[in-house]
Amino acid sequence: QVQLVESGGGLVQAGGSLRLSCAASGSISKFNAMGWNRQAPGKQRELVAFVPITRGGATTYGDSVKGRFTIFRDNSENTVYLQMNSLKPEDTAVYYCGVWGRPGAYWGQGTQVTVSS
Repeated sequence: QVQLVESGGGLVQAGGSLRLSCAASGSISKFNAMGWNRQAPGKQRELVAFVPITRGGATTYGDSVKGRFTIFRDNSENTVYLQMNSLKPEDTAVYYCGVWGRPGAYWGQGTQVTVSS
């Protein structure tokens, strides 16, 4: 079983930056990808970004964050980071870290990101 612990959320002004971290305990080598989704109040959960774990995959970003967010993985620590720049009020949401693939899908408890205008 995999456990995911997120950190780095908070309150920031529009135009500012935040970095989220997600540390996975347990082996994730058999999963396909690891990344972030988010859910704003009254809206459906949407893809933010993910990185492949297995060979042949590609780092992928949701359309609303392309060019502003960067996801990267520290393989030695089983940790994924999400660098968020040029934040907008519409980025306000709970951000969930997850890992998914053949063994199943696991998600963290989420971290709140609030961007004030």
